[in-house]
Amino acid sequence: MARLLHNLLLLAARLTLKIRVIGYWSLIYSYCGVCASVALLKLLWTILQKPSKTFQWGVREAPPACLNDTSLGTHCYVRIKESGLRFHYVAAGERGKPLLLFLHGFPEFWFSWRHQLREFKSEFRVVAVDMRGYGESDVPAGAENYRLEHLITDVRDIVECLGYNRCHLVGHDWGGMVAWLFAIHYPEMVTKLIVLNCPHPSVFADYALRRPLQLAKCSCIFFFQLPRLPELMLSVDDFKALKGFFPSRGAGVRWKSSSLRSEDTEAYLYVFSQPGALTGPLNYYRNIFSSLPLTQQEVRSSVLLLWGERDALLEQEMAEASRLYVRNHLRLNIISGAGHWLQQEQPDIVNTLMWTFLKEGEGWRCCRS
Repeated sequence: MARLLHNLLLLAARLTLKIRVIGYWSLIYSYCGVCASVALLKLLWTILQKPSKTFQWGVREAPPACLNDTSLGTHCYVRIKESGLRFHYVAAGERGKPLLLFLHGFPEFWFSWRHQLREFKSEFRVVAVDMRGYGESDVPAGAENYRLEHLITDVRDIVECLGYNRCHLVGHDWGGMVAWLFAIHYPEMVTKLIVLNCPHPSVFADYALRRPLQLAKCSCIFFFQLPRLPELMLSVDDFKALKGFFPSRGAGVRWKSSSLRSEDTEAYLYVFSQPGALTGPLNYYRNIFSSLPLTQQEVRSSVLLLWGERDALLEQEMAEASRLYVRNHLRLNIISGAGHWLQQEQPDIVNTLMWTFLKEGEGWRCCRS
């Protein structure tokens, strides 16, 4: 009798798990279908309005001068032996000084850290990487090559190839997600962790799938699961979506001028107009749901979490909820009037807060190779 009861309970548990898995993927694919329908309607409307311009786009042949600004640092490359991939990065500051490593988000590349490269090179070896699939770094084929475990390993290998065994790690958006996970899996390699507008991965998993408001804000994540259509939608009408993305009043950069400099915008258009340049970054999203929900693991490092008060992509409550997963100290700063792209919108405030956090403690200089 006891054995029968045990088997029934085991069967019920397995059935419950299967139902949850089916429900999980049904939710994802259903929302993907909704987002795809909306995108197709927008594309149809664009075709009706501008039939001759809809599918016109061109590769920017020459990079704008700002990408070769020597005050930002030196363009370098490193090849990882294990994966065989070559990564591009821009570095400034003396070799041997503590490593301050920057990880960008989407749709960005190393250039989004230009204000920080200039600011911190006096005391650090500052390195802004083009992450896997972005910019001048290698773009491996196949969405499976952009799983989170590969992105985390990339950071470890880059730190070691630069001649260091630990670093101060800074990440924004997708780079923030990778930075959180790197600090969880390689705590001995992170002296201090700075994250901009990205909650702890467990918090993101909870809010993205269980909170209707955040689910609506994450519509682009679901849309990006689709093959080819997102690349097309971002490219139509000479990359109109990318042109309008940064200066938009919703998710865009909230500068007083309401936009980036035209040269800065051209830098982004130059990078993402190259053949196949959108597929690598979009493949990050095409793997995210196979990794969620993530295990609830704590971060041991001291953490500075910076958040834009008017972030149109993420709920502010997610920042507070991240405290639950930091074993050491988490300092949260909500920046008034700022949106999602903090390091570009409010560079002076961000840099000041970073300096204060980095200089706390006696060992802030002891992060050398």
